[in-house]
Amino acid sequence: MTPVPRSAVVAYRDDGLLARSMGLLVVGQLPPLPPALVGAFVTGVLLVMGVASVDDVAVFAPAAALLLAGSGSSHRHDGRLDWLVPPILRLTEYGFVASIGFARSVPPLLIMALLGAMAFHHYDTVYRVRQHVYPPRWLPIAGLGWDGRMLVIAAGGLFGAVTADFWVLAVYLWGLFLWESLTSWLAVPRRAEVAGAAEPG
Repeated sequence: MTPVPRSAVVAYRDDGLLARSMGLLVVGQLPPLPPALVGAFVTGVLLVMGVASVDDVAVFAPAAALLLAGSGSSHRHDGRLDWLVPPILRLTEYGFVASIGFARSVPPLLIMALLGAMAFHHYDTVYRVRQHVYPPRWLPIAGLGWDGRMLVIAAGGLFGAVTADFWVLAVYLWGLFLWESLTSWLAVPRRAEVAGAAEPG
Protein backbone atom coordinates (compact mmCIF):
# COMPACT_ATOMS: atom_id res chain seq x y z
CA MET A 1 0.00 0.00 0.00
CA THR A 2 1.09 3.56 -0.69
CA PRO A 3 -0.13 6.94 0.62
CA VAL A 4 -3.27 8.38 -0.95
CA PRO A 5 -2.46 11.10 -3.53
CA ARG A 6 -3.74 14.64 -3.15
CA SER A 7 -6.89 13.79 -5.09
CA ALA A 8 -8.25 10.44 -3.92
CA VAL A 9 -10.83 10.50 -6.73
CA VAL A 10 -8.25 8.91 -9.03
CA ALA A 11 -8.24 5.81 -6.80
CA TYR A 12 -11.94 5.26 -7.42
CA ARG A 13 -11.67 5.18 -11.23
CA ASP A 14 -10.35 1.58 -11.43
CA ASP A 15 -8.69 2.17 -14.79
CA GLY A 16 -7.13 -0.76 -16.60
CA LEU A 17 -4.05 -0.76 -18.76
CA LEU A 18 -5.78 0.55 -21.89
CA ALA A 19 -7.51 3.45 -20.12
CA ARG A 20 -4.26 4.43 -18.39
CA SER A 21 -2.40 4.34 -21.70
CA MET A 22 -4.97 6.64 -23.28
CA GLY A 23 -4.54 9.06 -20.38
CA LEU A 24 -0.79 9.13 -20.85
CA LEU A 25 -1.27 10.27 -24.44
CA VAL A 26 -2.78 13.57 -23.26
CA VAL A 27 -0.42 13.88 -20.24
CA GLY A 28 -3.18 14.99 -17.88
CA GLN A 29 -4.26 18.01 -19.94
CA LEU A 30 -7.81 16.80 -20.62
CA PRO A 31 -10.42 17.31 -17.84
CA PRO A 32 -11.89 13.91 -16.94
CA LEU A 33 -15.60 14.74 -16.71
CA PRO A 34 -16.46 15.68 -20.35
CA PRO A 35 -15.08 12.49 -21.97
CA ALA A 36 -16.68 10.35 -19.25
CA LEU A 37 -20.07 11.98 -19.86
CA VAL A 38 -19.81 11.62 -23.63
CA GLY A 39 -18.64 8.00 -23.39
CA ALA A 40 -21.39 7.08 -20.94
CA PHE A 41 -24.06 8.78 -23.06
CA VAL A 42 -23.01 7.02 -26.27
CA THR A 43 -22.73 3.69 -24.45
CA GLY A 44 -26.22 4.12 -23.00
CA VAL A 45 -27.71 4.97 -26.38
CA LEU A 46 -26.09 1.92 -27.97
CA LEU A 47 -27.38 -0.37 -25.23
CA VAL A 48 -30.91 1.02 -25.56
CA MET A 49 -30.70 0.35 -29.29
CA GLY A 50 -30.06 -3.33 -28.53
CA VAL A 51 -26.40 -3.63 -29.40
CA ALA A 52 -25.92 -6.05 -26.50
CA SER A 53 -27.77 -8.77 -28.41
CA VAL A 54 -25.96 -8.55 -31.77
CA ASP A 55 -23.57 -11.29 -32.88
CA ASP A 56 -20.93 -9.26 -34.71
CA VAL A 57 -18.21 -6.75 -33.86
CA ALA A 58 -20.86 -4.12 -33.09
CA VAL A 59 -21.06 -5.66 -29.61
CA PHE A 60 -17.75 -3.91 -28.92
CA ALA A 61 -19.26 -0.49 -29.68
CA PRO A 62 -20.48 0.32 -26.12
CA ALA A 63 -17.12 -0.61 -24.59
CA ALA A 64 -15.26 1.33 -27.28
CA ALA A 65 -17.45 4.38 -26.66
CA LEU A 66 -16.73 4.39 -22.93
CA LEU A 67 -13.01 4.19 -23.68
CA LEU A 68 -13.29 7.91 -24.37
CA ALA A 69 -13.25 8.27 -20.58
CA GLY A 70 -9.78 6.78 -20.51
CA SER A 71 -8.34 9.93 -22.01
CA GLY A 72 -8.97 11.74 -18.72
CA SER A 73 -7.39 9.09 -16.51
CA SER A 74 -4.08 10.92 -15.98
CA HIS A 75 -5.71 14.18 -14.85
CA ARG A 76 -5.45 15.17 -11.17
CA HIS A 77 -9.26 15.06 -10.79
CA ASP A 78 -9.17 18.18 -8.67
CA GLY A 79 -12.06 19.97 -10.38
CA ARG A 80 -15.24 20.81 -8.52
CA LEU A 81 -17.29 18.13 -10.31
CA ASP A 82 -14.59 15.58 -11.06
CA TRP A 83 -15.89 13.38 -8.23
CA LEU A 84 -18.73 12.48 -10.60
CA VAL A 85 -16.41 10.53 -12.91
CA PRO A 86 -16.11 7.29 -10.86
CA PRO A 87 -19.90 6.96 -10.34
CA ILE A 88 -20.41 7.50 -14.07
CA LEU A 89 -17.89 4.77 -14.88
CA ARG A 90 -19.44 2.40 -12.33
CA LEU A 91 -23.01 2.94 -13.56
CA THR A 92 -22.01 2.48 -17.19
CA GLU A 93 -19.89 -0.60 -16.58
CA TYR A 94 -22.53 -2.29 -14.42
CA GLY A 95 -25.21 -1.43 -16.96
CA PHE A 96 -23.14 -2.90 -19.77
CA VAL A 97 -22.48 -6.13 -17.86
CA ALA A 98 -26.16 -6.53 -16.96
CA SER A 99 -27.31 -5.73 -20.50
CA ILE A 100 -24.98 -8.27 -22.09
CA GLY A 101 -25.88 -10.89 -19.49
CA PHE A 102 -29.64 -10.60 -19.78
CA ALA A 103 -29.54 -10.20 -23.57
CA ARG A 104 -27.58 -13.48 -23.87
CA SER A 105 -29.66 -15.44 -21.32
CA VAL A 106 -26.89 -15.71 -18.74
CA PRO A 107 -28.30 -17.11 -15.44
CA PRO A 108 -29.31 -14.16 -13.24
CA LEU A 109 -27.35 -15.52 -10.26
CA LEU A 110 -24.20 -15.59 -12.39
CA ILE A 111 -24.79 -12.01 -13.49
CA MET A 112 -25.17 -10.99 -9.85
CA ALA A 113 -22.03 -12.92 -8.92
CA LEU A 114 -19.96 -11.00 -11.44
CA LEU A 115 -21.48 -7.66 -10.52
CA GLY A 116 -20.94 -8.53 -6.86
CA ALA A 117 -17.23 -9.14 -7.41
CA MET A 118 -16.84 -5.73 -9.04
CA ALA A 119 -18.97 -3.99 -6.39
CA PHE A 120 -16.94 -5.63 -3.61
CA HIS A 121 -13.72 -4.34 -5.14
CA HIS A 122 -15.07 -0.83 -5.58
CA TYR A 123 -16.48 -0.67 -2.04
CA ASP A 124 -13.20 -2.01 -0.66
CA THR A 125 -11.35 0.75 -2.48
CA VAL A 126 -13.64 3.43 -1.04
CA TYR A 127 -13.16 2.11 2.48
CA ARG A 128 -9.38 1.90 2.09
CA VAL A 129 -9.17 5.53 1.07
CA ARG A 130 -11.15 6.46 4.17
CA GLN A 131 -8.43 4.69 6.17
CA HIS A 132 -5.72 6.75 4.39
CA VAL A 133 -4.31 3.83 2.43
CA TYR A 134 -4.28 3.30 -1.31
CA PRO A 135 -4.72 0.07 -3.29
CA PRO A 136 -1.55 -1.09 -5.06
CA ARG A 137 -1.19 0.23 -8.58
CA TRP A 138 -1.08 -3.29 -10.01
CA LEU A 139 -4.52 -4.24 -8.66
CA PRO A 140 -6.70 -2.45 -11.25
CA ILE A 141 -4.51 -3.90 -13.99
CA ALA A 142 -4.71 -7.43 -12.56
CA GLY A 143 -8.46 -6.92 -12.18
CA LEU A 144 -8.53 -5.80 -15.84
CA GLY A 145 -9.99 -2.38 -14.98
CA TRP A 146 -13.44 -1.29 -16.12
CA ASP A 147 -12.10 -1.06 -19.67
CA GLY A 148 -10.59 -4.55 -19.76
CA ARG A 149 -13.63 -6.20 -18.18
CA MET A 150 -15.98 -4.62 -20.70
CA LEU A 151 -13.80 -5.69 -23.61
CA VAL A 152 -13.53 -9.26 -22.33
CA ILE A 153 -17.31 -9.49 -21.96
CA ALA A 154 -17.79 -8.00 -25.42
CA ALA A 155 -15.40 -10.64 -26.80
CA GLY A 156 -17.55 -13.31 -25.20
CA GLY A 157 -20.56 -11.83 -26.97
CA LEU A 158 -18.75 -11.88 -30.30
CA PHE A 159 -17.73 -15.53 -30.00
CA GLY A 160 -20.97 -16.74 -28.43
CA ALA A 161 -19.38 -17.67 -25.12
CA VAL A 162 -20.96 -15.12 -22.79
CA THR A 163 -21.97 -17.55 -20.06
CA ALA A 164 -18.52 -19.13 -19.96
CA ASP A 165 -17.05 -15.62 -19.99
CA PHE A 166 -19.12 -14.66 -16.95
CA TRP A 167 -18.09 -17.81 -15.10
CA VAL A 168 -14.39 -17.26 -15.70
CA LEU A 169 -14.53 -13.57 -14.81
CA ALA A 170 -16.62 -14.12 -11.68
CA VAL A 171 -14.32 -16.83 -10.31
CA TYR A 172 -11.16 -14.94 -11.23
CA LEU A 173 -12.27 -11.56 -9.88
CA TRP A 174 -13.71 -12.92 -6.63
CA GLY A 175 -10.50 -14.87 -6.03
CA LEU A 176 -8.25 -11.93 -6.85
CA PHE A 177 -10.14 -9.24 -4.95
CA LEU A 178 -10.82 -11.35 -1.85
CA TRP A 179 -7.21 -12.53 -1.64
CA GLU A 180 -5.71 -9.10 -2.19
CA SER A 181 -8.14 -7.39 0.19
CA LEU A 182 -7.51 -9.88 2.99
CA THR A 183 -3.73 -9.79 2.69
CA SER A 184 -3.63 -6.00 2.40
CA TRP A 185 -5.88 -5.34 5.39
CA LEU A 186 -3.84 -7.73 7.51
CA ALA A 187 -0.75 -5.73 6.58
CA VAL A 188 -2.21 -2.34 7.56
CA PRO A 189 -0.64 -0.97 10.78
CA ARG A 190 -3.11 -0.82 13.65
CA ARG A 191 -2.60 2.92 14.02
CA ALA A 192 -3.96 3.50 10.49
CA GLU A 193 -7.12 1.58 11.35
CA VAL A 194 -7.62 3.55 14.54
CA ALA A 195 -6.94 6.90 12.84
CA GLY A 196 -9.43 6.14 10.10
CA ALA A 197 -12.08 4.96 12.54
CA ALA A 198 -11.75 8.18 14.52
CA GLU A 199 -12.70 10.34 11.56
CA PRO A 200 -16.23 11.75 11.48
CA GLY A 201 -18.68 10.43 8.88
